[in-house]
Amino acid sequence: MSVQSMTGFARSTAQHEGAVLAWEVKSVNGKSTELRLRVPQGFERLEPVVRQTVQKRFSRGNFQAALTVSRVAAAPVQPVINEAFLKDIAGLAKRLEEQFGVAPATADGILALRGVLDMPEAVETSETRDELDAAILATLDEALSGLEAARRAEGEALRTLLGGHLDAIEALTLRAEADPSREPAAIRERIAGQVRLLLDAAANLDEARLHQEAAFLATKADIREEIDRLKTHVASARALLSGGGAVGRKLDFLAQEFNRESNTLCSKSNAATVTAIGLELKAVVDQFREQVQNLE
Repeated sequence: MSVQSMTGFARSTAQHEGAVLAWEVKSVNGKSTELRLRVPQGFERLEPVVRQTVQKRFSRGNFQAALTVSRVAAAPVQPVINEAFLKDIAGLAKRLEEQFGVAPATADGILALRGVLDMPEAVETSETRDELDAAILATLDEALSGLEAARRAEGEALRTLLGGHLDAIEALTLRAEADPSREPAAIRERIAGQVRLLLDAAANLDEARLHQEAAFLATKADIREEIDRLKTHVASARALLSGGGAVGRKLDFLAQEFNRESNTLCSKSNAATVTAIGLELKAVVDQFREQVQNLE
């Protein structure tokens, strides 16, 4: 299953009964599914179904959707002639001509009289409105499919990028695990040197108690648990990316865990080399978490 980015754009157009329908949809990062919708006046009736459609198709993101409806050609209208009225007017004009010598009436003059010729406006019926609504929603579905494709394409690019970050986290974890400063002999030598310095500085120190405290500090400074947890988190993140779906929240949680373990590794480190690895690890984890914010 693919993963989706929360960023994308798509546009879809269609023609219906002399009208051009166009949807533009885009999305960016968001904690939930939120939609800002813009439709022409008179099409507000579509808002509930449009919102439901977007929420069913996507689980996260801030969406913007805009509909435009342009009338490019009106359907031909059949003129309506009031024949009874026309007959009366024509008869009156004839009498005026015969009795008073008025100039004969012309056809265009008679037809121009109010009430003789009517050009009725097209009336929208419930059937034609339902057909228009269906065409608009079909165009929206096409636009949302395009948006999904755009989000999947960017999601696959993000999957590759995040996989590279996980490889880097794993490599740094293994470097910390194999660092010579973690060898038992190196740890003993470092602690023994510190004990000698303390004994030389104060002869009245309890040597046995000092060695006991040194052993406790050595145990506290061990980063074995952090390394094991980092390895586990890397495996979990790879499984989530491989499985696909809406994994953004889960990966964001793992990013927080990566950050916590890298911070602890730095604080517990008693060698400059391990500290340097921990700082590099923190930088990679920050990059990982930043990119995870884009995933659905």
